[in-house]
Amino acid sequence: MKKCVKCHLPETYETIEFDKNGACNICEATNKKQDIDWAKRKLLLDRIIDEHRGKYAYDCIIPFSGGKDSVFQVYYLMKEYKIKPLLVRFNHGFIRKTIQENVDKILKKLGVDFIDFTPNWKIVKKVMLESFRRKTDFCWHCHTGIYSYPIRLALMHKVPLIFYGEPQAEFNTYYDYNTDVDGLDLENEERFNMIRTLGITAEDMHGMIDTQEDPVDKRDLIPYTFPEIRELEKLNYMPVSLGSFIPWDHHKNTEVIKRELGWKIDELEGVPSKINQHGEKIECFMQGTRDYVKFLKRGYSRVSQINSFNVRNNRMTPDEAKKINEKYDGRKPPSLEIFLEYVGLTEQEFNEIVDRTVIPPHQPNYQSNEIATKTWDFDQWYREDNKKK
Repeated sequence: MKKCVKCHLPETYETIEFDKNGACNICEATNKKQDIDWAKRKLLLDRIIDEHRGKYAYDCIIPFSGGKDSVFQVYYLMKEYKIKPLLVRFNHGFIRKTIQENVDKILKKLGVDFIDFTPNWKIVKKVMLESFRRKTDFCWHCHTGIYSYPIRLALMHKVPLIFYGEPQAEFNTYYDYNTDVDGLDLENEERFNMIRTLGITAEDMHGMIDTQEDPVDKRDLIPYTFPEIRELEKLNYMPVSLGSFIPWDHHKNTEVIKRELGWKIDELEGVPSKINQHGEKIECFMQGTRDYVKFLKRGYSRVSQINSFNVRNNRMTPDEAKKINEKYDGRKPPSLEIFLEYVGLTEQEFNEIVDRTVIPPHQPNYQSNEIATKTWDFDQWYREDNKKK
């Protein structure tokens, strides 16, 4: 399988392309980031905030999971601009103890309003199974909800400005730092449908899970529905990424919130702590299973992704990344058993579903993957007595 000569991401990575020297377009996008006039971008941020400050119930809405990126957003915007934000969390159902403790502490330290929305768990399980069967991605409810719900709340509270964290250009090349006017990474319905929904709208999903034997109320899918464009245009909504205005550095950002707010890192299932020193993806206890699905489908996992960031930011050599990836990528997570309980599948059925969407030329081996070590809080994770024999 062909891999980038620099960051070692494989040809199965979404949106990846290689130049004649074997380097990938994501590494190239990182190089272009250095050429951006960040002082000019910062002035644009100043202007946007000034245009919205003090005119609404809140100056902006910030989607807030309690992970490193959303915590840094809140800290930076409140410290730099003294704004009054409304924090909004779409609770996917898998929040871990350390993250919740971080959230409770940070809300008190910063003094900020917070809305925490938890959707109907029975509906969540249905859409997890449906999106996994159709797309081998059980995170549809999370990826749609964390974007659509804050925008719906912006309409309810009449707050046009919404701040997300890092732009898409940090991860892939669906869009780059210069796609939009002024280089902004604007969240809109086109991007929502391209990147978040897996091509399945909330209306589609309702038709898939609503049965005569077990009917589903259409209203239960409203949190996953992108609002009417006409209503958003009336509001003059402006959903932007903070990382479009300031250089986004995960490592430095994490060090800031650890030092200033006491934010704590946790273990990440399937990834040695020495590799994940800056708290990547520690919010969700289903992350290990999500990463395992990715490994089976595409031949790389979270270890490779973290190390690719490190290589692109000159914190690790390509040779170091290659050795670590080969040693740790693709370990089977203990959380897989919990996921199978939630959706009522056997591991054999799980493997058969994944096998239908494997990305060539990768060929998974379902039997030879080493079992990952349980994280310290594994026994605290919600279980259901629904194991299929």
